[in-house]
Amino acid sequence: MTSSETAIAGSLVDGIHDLPIRVYYEDTDFSGVVYHANYVRYFERGRSDFLRLLGIHHSELAALPEPLAFAVAHIDMRFRAPARIDDVVTVRTTPVAIRGALFILDQRVMRDDVTLCEARVEVACIDLKNRPRRLPKALTERIAACLPAEDAS
Repeated sequence: MTSSETAIAGSLVDGIHDLPIRVYYEDTDFSGVVYHANYVRYFERGRSDFLRLLGIHHSELAALPEPLAFAVAHIDMRFRAPARIDDVVTVRTTPVAIRGALFILDQRVMRDDVTLCEARVEVACIDLKNRPRRLPKALTERIAACLPAEDAS
């Protein structure tokens, strides 16, 4: 990965990934507030770039002899305050646990130190027939390295 790709992907420090995102007009509703469904998109970008910085790429998973993909199995979101047009927000992604085919992350969208939206996201590793598949050992090890010491699997 080049340095410009790394810069675009945000930063990964002590297992926590931060991705800055500017709120554009297209992200908002008629009142200039971020439309609620766009937080799901922001969380997806955060998860994808978190994995990218760990060296886990969606295209490489799809190219395996037995292709794999990730799918959100469950998401629980809470909205706390609105983001508005022209805000620069940060999507913070923190891995919580790994269990077989699942990994669990806490994610939040923040403006400065104010949490605007938070989510607990369960992501399943699946094959192309949508059946759960245990995360490959190399992926599990990379994600586990980011877990807090007492939670590492």
